[in-house]
Formats: sequence, structure tokens, C-alpha cells
Amino acid sequence: MQWSLVIPLKPLTRAKSRLADTAADGLRPGLALAFAQDTVAAALACPAVRDVAVVTDDSLAGRELSALGARIVPDTPRGGLNAALAHGVTAVRTTRPESPVATLNADLPALRPRELLRVLDAAGEFPRAFLADAAAIGTTLLAAAPARELLPAFGPDSRARHRASGAEELTLDAVDSVRQDVDTGADLRAALALGVGPRTAVAAAGLLTPGT
Repeated sequence: MQWSLVIPLKPLTRAKSRLADTAADGLRPGLALAFAQDTVAAALACPAVRDVAVVTDDSLAGRELSALGARIVPDTPRGGLNAALAHGVTAVRTTRPESPVATLNADLPALRPRELLRVLDAAGEFPRAFLADAAAIGTTLLAAAPARELLPAFGPDSRARHRASGAEELTLDAVDSVRQDVDTGADLRAALALGVGPRTAVAAAGLLTPGT
């Protein structure tokens, strides 16, 4: 099964505010872009991924992620995360109506293609499925089979929201790189310990080292 992925990315100047205790204002946009670049590159390297659509209005991010091979979808609804995701799925299914779709967070800098493959293969067994984040509170991936609505319910405690919506929770081990999103300094340390992509490694150099 070949998947289309939809990745949302807010304007870089507003991204990663919870990293304020780790990175100064001037550094956070670069970190957010590096996270997204490593996420998109790893996703496109996954054998189960046919294409990646990034929903963003950030011109710099659009240029850099397009150069990696992503399709850029303007966030015309400008109605928040769930509206952006629904818009991205509609854009994907306009050209690939038969494609299963999955949303993926843009802040998975340690993402490994083979672990993503395991998650997508497992998700393909259900009409809708999701993977909880490392904190077991949020969601890093939400998937829907062809002709099924995605019904994104991101926000506080999205794990419980997606479970309540009828999506199957995937209980896989050894897929830490797909769970480890980065919102805080502790998250960044955990991602560094897993091994981040090259752009994040450069952007985070000198900020933190694993175990500190």
C-alpha cells in the first residue's frame, strides 16, 4: 500500500514557542525548519510513501521543503491545525482519490523510514488508526483508508480524542522515532539521543547534548 502523507507546518516565526527555555527567539525558526526538513526527507525515503504534501503559508519553508520533493499546499482555510489537515487531505485526494492518507507531525527530526513503514503497514489494517506520541498524550500520526474520512481531532489530549472518534490506537514497539515529536527541551534531548537528521544536528549544535 502506497500512502500520501499530509504534514502541517505553521509559519516558522510562530513555531516552537515552548522551546523558549532552550533556544532564543532568533534560533527557533531555524530549528523548526530543520525539524520539518528532516521529517520530510525521512518520510519521502519510506518505501510505503508515494508523496508528501506540506500545508503551510511560510514561504521559506515552502521553498526548502519543495526542494526536497514535497508538494506545498497553501493553508487557505487559516482555521487552525485540524482545518489545515482537512484541507491538505482534500488537496491530495483531488489528484489521488484512491490513496490512503496519513497526517504526520512536522517535528519528528529523528524519524526513521523503516519505523514509519512499520507504522503505516499496521495502520493499513484499519479504516482509521493513530499513533500516540512519546508522552502518551498527543498524536504523531493519524491514518485513513481510501474513501474514509480522516476526521482529525488534534489539540489537547488528542490521543483520547482520536480514540473516542473510533480510530484504532496502534500499539507498536520499536517505533520511537515516529513517536518522538519535539515541543520542549526535554523532547529535543530525547530526539538527540535517538539520533536526529543532519539538518537538526546542525541547527541544534551547541544547544543540547544527549543526557544533559
